[in-house]
Amino acid sequence: MVIVVPDSQIIGILERKAKNKMLATLIPLFDENMTVKAYSLFTQKKNFLLNPSFLGTGMNDGVGQIQGFELIENMGIETLSGDKEVFIPVNNISLFTDIDEQCKAPHDRVVLLVDNAVLPNDMYVNRLKELKNSGYKLAIRKLPVSSFEDYRQVLLLMDYILLDHKKIDITKARIYFTKIYPNIKLCAGNIDTQEIFEQLKAEGGYQLYEGAFYRMSVTKGEAKVAPLKVNYIELLNIVNEPDFDLTKAADVIGRDTALVISLLKMVNHMTVNSEITSIRHAAAMLGQKELKKWINTAVTNQLCADRPNEIMRVSLLRAKFAENLATVFEMGGQAGELFLMGLFSVLDLIINKPMEEALKMVKVSKEIEEALIEDKGHFAPVLEFVKQYESANWQEIDRTMLLNHMDSKQVYDAYISALRWYRDLFS
Repeated sequence: MVIVVPDSQIIGILERKAKNKMLATLIPLFDENMTVKAYSLFTQKKNFLLNPSFLGTGMNDGVGQIQGFELIENMGIETLSGDKEVFIPVNNISLFTDIDEQCKAPHDRVVLLVDNAVLPNDMYVNRLKELKNSGYKLAIRKLPVSSFEDYRQVLLLMDYILLDHKKIDITKARIYFTKIYPNIKLCAGNIDTQEIFEQLKAEGGYQLYEGAFYRMSVTKGEAKVAPLKVNYIELLNIVNEPDFDLTKAADVIGRDTALVISLLKMVNHMTVNSEITSIRHAAAMLGQKELKKWINTAVTNQLCADRPNEIMRVSLLRAKFAENLATVFEMGGQAGELFLMGLFSVLDLIINKPMEEALKMVKVSKEIEEALIEDKGHFAPVLEFVKQYESANWQEIDRTMLLNHMDSKQVYDAYISALRWYRDLFS
């Protein structure tokens, strides 16, 4: 006998389960030197698959409360973006709310991001002037070329304009903006590959670049792994104590992709046909004596290295986020392996080799290997979820949570916890 549960009842259950927690992620914006200059904060409070009327428009999402400000208040802007500017989407309705009351961050660190729903009339222009006078920076997106002239009064107030490079002739745009709006910085969006990024740089005109290109393998040069200085002093102190705690040392090593890779390479040289399932496992196999010797050498050589780049940030956040999601995916006993999977999900970028070749250097479990090389196996859904989340693909995230009866509060807490963990590495 099949019992059919009404859709309305299912939706009601899942909505109550969500507990009103938003989803949030940060998208980096780079300069031509691949230095992160700002982050765009993308949030979603409602599961649009449970609220089809909101799908695609989001017109009522965040009317009374700008979600980006809510998150900044809860987390602190330093946790979210360090010393970088944060782009906060504001719709044509929330633009008129009490933004000063909601914003708990220095105004010059906040870029209010509007779109073409903000119209070029006196009501909107005057409000934008007020916000500009209050110290906020302004940006606009989704503005077609055909509307540039109509939006002259709006554009005169903008600090940034986000352009889809596929839909604009940058040569003409550069001349146009230099002549009429010299203070606007042009941002190229939807950049999919390193080749396109290099091409846009060569053409000139853009000051910022956004897209998935920085997570794509490069064909020239060698990506260096920047170590986390804060871990090195701690490690030296730990291993030079009498009878030091091996597991404690392993936990500190786990915060740094460069150290993890180096440790696993060393262990793989000493062992045959042995799968490494966690960093603690690798440290135990090496033993106190050899671990102490290796740490003192490695740490001394890299103590003066620079802070991590965005690839390192992605590696660490994926690792911790995947680990935190272990219980959500009912894999609590495999949290250590999920951490390694996230950490090595950009290993090909770090050492500039195909993933299959890269993983030969750091022997990992079959489950991790299958997920990273073939997008298959037990761990693959976790990795795919992490990637979709960091890209703010909320529709796919909503679908996955709905199909797997996942609690959005747990997902939110898992990501925020990862951000805090990353922040604490440098505090």
